[in-house]
Amino acid sequence: MSLRLNTCLLCVTALASAAAQAAWPDDRPIQVLVGFAAGGGTDTMVRAMAPFMQKYLGAKASLVIQNKPGAAGEIANTSLMRAVPDGYTIGIVNLPAMAFAPLYRKTGFDPAALRLVARVLSDPTILVTKADSPFNNLNDVVSALKKKPGSLSFGHNGVGTNGHLALLQLQNVAAVKLNDVPYNGTAQSKTALFGGHIDFATVTTGELQDASKEAVPLKIIAQMGEKRAASLPNVPTAREQGFDDVMPAERGVAAPAGVPAVILDKLRMAIRATLQDPEYLKKAGNDAPVLAYLSGDDWAKEIAARKPTMRKLADGMPKD
Repeated sequence: MSLRLNTCLLCVTALASAAAQAAWPDDRPIQVLVGFAAGGGTDTMVRAMAPFMQKYLGAKASLVIQNKPGAAGEIANTSLMRAVPDGYTIGIVNLPAMAFAPLYRKTGFDPAALRLVARVLSDPTILVTKADSPFNNLNDVVSALKKKPGSLSFGHNGVGTNGHLALLQLQNVAAVKLNDVPYNGTAQSKTALFGGHIDFATVTTGELQDASKEAVPLKIIAQMGEKRAASLPNVPTAREQGFDDVMPAERGVAAPAGVPAVILDKLRMAIRATLQDPEYLKKAGNDAPVLAYLSGDDWAKEIAARKPTMRKLADGMPKD
């Protein structure tokens, strides 16, 4: 009797799980965790995408955005890791911060406990300065730093972010010492640059649509991408200038490890269809030129390939 009862219970559990998967996502809203405040770039991206993802997931699908700002996305990542892996909680993850933070300090989440669903965008980091600056390229900058280490200041959008790591990488490949200054976001670092409090700032292409039309005119020294961004065809990459410095800002969707494959496939389908939807592209704003869909598995391979570089950068960071 005991064996029969156990067998029946297993069958009931399996049937219930199959029924839940078949119903997903029609029976309750999908919570989308965002690790940054409302109105920021990550939040704006997902709110523009949500109506289109709902359309492609089905007429009854509903996405509810839940902002959990703090610790450069760590609070949201930790909540996502602890969520039930049933497809009703997903999150937006930001790279390189998600992969880099656990390499140099103790974090509340483990990247291995998150399953990447798909990358949405990849936005090159760019180095900017005021238009009247005497520096016109990376060789100018590096030459000045070799003559006088630490003499130039570089603002970025926080420790462990793409801007910070792009600067650390520049130090490594150029064998120079620069003065990096962290700010609570790109808006602050740009304001400091406008006011002449720093010499340079690292931003992304999406955060600087026209350098010459900023509050104080700027110019772009280099872009830290694999190739020139379509929006900046005349700006050379760091590699083209002789410095192997590639550090994009990436955003994508993740879920708790253990979410059934059938649900992951449906999510990927909805994300990919959204990024190809002409109506979404009209609403994507600054994100449109840097949309770069990649399946979660392929994205994970790219991140793994970058790990030796990030490990080297992390080894040079002060430990908590």
